[in-house]
Amino acid sequence: MTQDVNIHAHDAILHISLNRPKALHALTQDMCEAMSDALLRVREDEKLHAVILDHAEGRGFCAGGDVAMVRKSALEDDGKAGRAFFHAEYRLNHLMFTYGTPIVAFMDGVTMGGGVGISQPCEFRVATENTMFAMPEGNIGLFPDVGASWYLPRLPGATGKFLALTAARLDGAECLWAGLATHYLKSEDTAEAKARIAAGEDPSAVLTDMSATPPPARIAENSDKIDLLFGPDTVEGIIEALENSDTEWAEKELKAVRAKCPTTSKVALRQFTENANCETFAENMVMEYRVASRMMLRHDFAEGVRAVLIDKDNDPAWDPAKPEDVHEALIEGIFAEDPAGGEWKPFPQLS
Repeated sequence: MTQDVNIHAHDAILHISLNRPKALHALTQDMCEAMSDALLRVREDEKLHAVILDHAEGRGFCAGGDVAMVRKSALEDDGKAGRAFFHAEYRLNHLMFTYGTPIVAFMDGVTMGGGVGISQPCEFRVATENTMFAMPEGNIGLFPDVGASWYLPRLPGATGKFLALTAARLDGAECLWAGLATHYLKSEDTAEAKARIAAGEDPSAVLTDMSATPPPARIAENSDKIDLLFGPDTVEGIIEALENSDTEWAEKELKAVRAKCPTTSKVALRQFTENANCETFAENMVMEYRVASRMMLRHDFAEGVRAVLIDKDNDPAWDPAKPEDVHEALIEGIFAEDPAGGEWKPFPQLS
């Protein structure tokens, strides 16, 4: 059992608390497996009232996954360890998505990448004034995964495409507006909310009773522009729409889109199309695992992690460097069946 997750079962509550503060609780394979084991152990327990998911200390809820390890694996063992991590992480995501007992995620801090993957499947998703939500995979040449193919297309208007292509950071009020959070609480009130749920009160009633009025959601002011300018179905079309919009907002978002890995952006939009053909979340995770197995081996991922996390020069050299140079054959290959190491499968008891 890893020390990076605190797991307590008391009365009718399972409490899972991420405990890797120096890494903003970024997920490792051991953490994913420990969480899955704990959830599976009590899955059939009729006395189980709720699962509480939070973090032990620090400003992160969960900042993502162990991308440095995945990069090392891609460079040294042809991605074997990286695939094992993604397989375990996606199994956890699917287990949470299909879990029968309510899970309450307290997104009281940085919630990015892998943190999105373990919060969005939860029936209750609590945002606070500390919440900082983003899917920043375009910055490192990966792709919006951990179920993002399922969640992002279901957000209002073109919000999902906007988040995927810009890596925009949303605060707690914006998460509530977009439907990424179900409730908004003051951070100082979350301890009481957890205590009341742990004492046996209904999570929905507790969270409704303790909800605070959030500040205005800034993204709401730009929702019309987002729907219009991020409405096109291609990256090139979105860039053209932004170029033709004579506003400071469009100029800022154009810069954000252009800075992202072009292949990531193309893959992200293809995910929207592919998800429409997925009848279940498990099918969606099969699709994402195929993409992960290939994207992590590409030059862009190693280069992106280098630029953002290792050398920190924030100047990655993408290849291809422009969206128009990312050909359809490349995208088809990334989404093809039968990746190295085989297809993703859910836990046998969930099949």
